Amino acid sequence: MGPRRVLVTTLTALVSLASLAACGSTSPSATSADNPYQLIEPGKIRVGTLSDAPPNVYLKDGKFTGFDNDLFTAVAAKAGLKVEFASTDFSSLLSQVANHKFDVGSSSITVTEARKKTVAFTNGYDFGYFGLDVPAGSPITAFDQLAGKRVVVVQGTVQDDYATKQNLNPVRVPDYNSALNQLKTGTAEAWISPAEIGEKSATDSGGKVVLAQKQLSPAPTAFAVAQNRPQLLAALNKALDEVIADGTWTHLQEQYYPGRPVPDGFKPGGGSVTYPPVAAASPGPATSAPVSASATP
Repeated sequence: MGPRRVLVTTLTALVSLASLAACGSTSPSATSADNPYQLIEPGKIRVGTLSDAPPNVYLKDGKFTGFDNDLFTAVAAKAGLKVEFASTDFSSLLSQVANHKFDVGSSSITVTEARKKTVAFTNGYDFGYFGLDVPAGSPITAFDQLAGKRVVVVQGTVQDDYATKQNLNPVRVPDYNSALNQLKTGTAEAWISPAEIGEKSATDSGGKVVLAQKQLSPAPTAFAVAQNRPQLLAALNKALDEVIADGTWTHLQEQYYPGRPVPDGFKPGGGSVTYPPVAAASPGPATSAPVSASATP
């Protein structure tokens, strides 16, 4: 190889190394002064959510809203960050957060030990109920009547886990609209839902679906963050406590879940934040004892 060819080869190698270094300097995994939380785009949190699960997370007039998403928008503002929501399926949401397609997952995600193996969670911001939705006129009135019935669940949810552990052999669908349609068309006899979503779906069904029973889940809901984003997790927990303390959390509770009681012992956020009391509850569908720890992962 002649001197000229050696020089060209050397220059090509140096250019390649420089290009790799430049790419590395803009990687979201690298902490920098303008991107301390290692976000996909500095200054903006990309949030994976759902579009069909009111009142928790849904799309209205082209805008992602609902209790969870409005709460997260307030949290991000406290942290000085903009929010960009994008729709996905719940079954893939946690892996997409773990793989940095999204910075955060927002979808009334119940904290479980199994899910902690995939993502990290903020402090809990809400409590959850399981709902039992059935077609109007159904003889099914309680969870203990589901054996041998055709039960539908959204794939990957804790309701899916519950139905599986109860040996109900559930029919799994990708989203909440699909579950509701199974009831409306008579292809399913019951839907185990997040109760708030199930109750809203029943109200909007024109009398075709009713919420027969609710039961309290023992685990809180939280926002999901990649396990290797500790700075982001700490910032979100701090901001969450701030929106609890300033009354935003209480306001959103009353807006989206009017009259829903806050269970005794539930403390949102870090657990030591004082918040304005949520307005007193009004009677609702029958509520059974909490789902046992053995039944819910």
